[in-house]
Amino acid sequence: MNVKGIIFDFGFTLFNFRNVSMDSYMDAYRRGLQKSIALLKEQQIFKDQTVIEKFKKLIKRKRASFFQKSMKTKEEFPTTFLFEQVLDLMVKKELIDDLEEKNADFYSELADLYHSGEATEWVPFDFTKETLEKLYNLGEIKLGVLSNHPHHSLVENLLKKYDMDHYFDAVVTSALYGKRKPDPGIFHYTLKKMGLEHSGASCFMCGDEPADIVGGHRAGVQTVLCERVYKFPIERAINVPDVIEIKNISEIFKHIS
Repeated sequence: MNVKGIIFDFGFTLFNFRNVSMDSYMDAYRRGLQKSIALLKEQQIFKDQTVIEKFKKLIKRKRASFFQKSMKTKEEFPTTFLFEQVLDLMVKKELIDDLEEKNADFYSELADLYHSGEATEWVPFDFTKETLEKLYNLGEIKLGVLSNHPHHSLVENLLKKYDMDHYFDAVVTSALYGKRKPDPGIFHYTLKKMGLEHSGASCFMCGDEPADIVGGHRAGVQTVLCERVYKFPIERAINVPDVIEIKNISEIFKHIS
């Protein structure tokens, strides 16, 4: 196959999570939330522990609600929106003072802090940079990243941190687009950003989970399933024809003409 473009998933395809487990995931988010709370205390928005405890409960409840909705509708609810909604509710309940003077930068900072624990845990696989370098140097294949993540800056900043951002013609997240994989629209949007709007059949979608493979197939892209060592508690079967299976992204060269 004469490949014109490759879209890579981010987590467990390009980057791995240190000591991955559900406990380590939750710990990373707890650490991040504490940093967000520290900022809210610093700015005198939270003035006592009672308010903080109510905030924690509201964040947990709203996050669970957004997750359930996103699973049904594939709509993404960015972390910035999560904080806006919860703090707005606290204003209405007269738990905190009005926040009219707070702008988008403020909510972005809260989201950055919330994901800061997670950001320290994502690291590139040993073979990631070498593989991307080789693909980039071919000069014939456009590269993109497509991630289901509620905070776009996290993915962009991690690619910059490890000096990989220059390899990609497009970096797209569900937070940026507003829908999550496997919605085919986010794949078409990514292809358009890569300059390959009408070349889906000549492109690969390389990822580790059903959302990548099912969504890529629906969008008319050749799908490549990258083996993930860690298994989540509930794994859905992938019933898509003609899936290419590889152990890691370095094997992608076997399928490029």
